[in-house]
Amino acid sequence: MAQKVVTTYVDDLTGEESTDIATHSILIDGAGVEIDLADENYEKLLELLNPYLHADGARRIRGTTKATGKPKQTGGRKADSSAIRAWAKSNGYEVNDRGRVPASVREEYQKANTVAP
Repeated sequence: MAQKVVTTYVDDLTGEESTDIATHSILIDGAGVEIDLADENYEKLLELLNPYLHADGARRIRGTTKATGKPKQTGGRKADSSAIRAWAKSNGYEVNDRGRVPASVREEYQKANTVAP
């Protein structure tokens, strides 16, 4: 029996289907969400956040617990690999469920999830 799997990427803001959808993480006060956005809507989000992200005294962090303000313990590289695998699969990259994530995929993940200065 043949099986065909079709993945449809949908912008969470507009509900529109597109091939340029990427997943982005947003963390505020220790609570976070992942949102799938088309490039255009992601650029709009960055434009809105830009004054806050680049304010004098703003410091880049990986995430903190709300109670202590200290960095979360994420389990190190294993947790990073899980997040990268999920992102890669949702963005059309072929990655194994186990083993090393290719450096090229890690680089693309970093590019997609880094806020430009």
